[in-house]
Amino acid sequence: MVKFLCDHPEAAKITRTVDEMGVLLSLKVHPDDMGQIIGKQGQTVKAIRHLVRIVGLKNHARVTLRIEEPEKKT
Repeated sequence: MVKFLCDHPEAAKITRTVDEMGVLLSLKVHPDDMGQIIGKQGQTVKAIRHLVRIVGLKNHARVTLRIEEPEKKT
């Protein structure tokens, strides 16, 4: 779903980490796509997090989405 929002879908990567607190999904996107993922006033990322949480509840797991900061170009 995230790849459809990005101008650089090949750069979108999601890693999953499972521990006693639940499942952590870490999203890494191209720096130019950060604004599209976050959306106006954070509405897009809020909706994505809500969907991820609902899927987790259906599977009896706590799922959290974290967006990783893109590396600064020097």
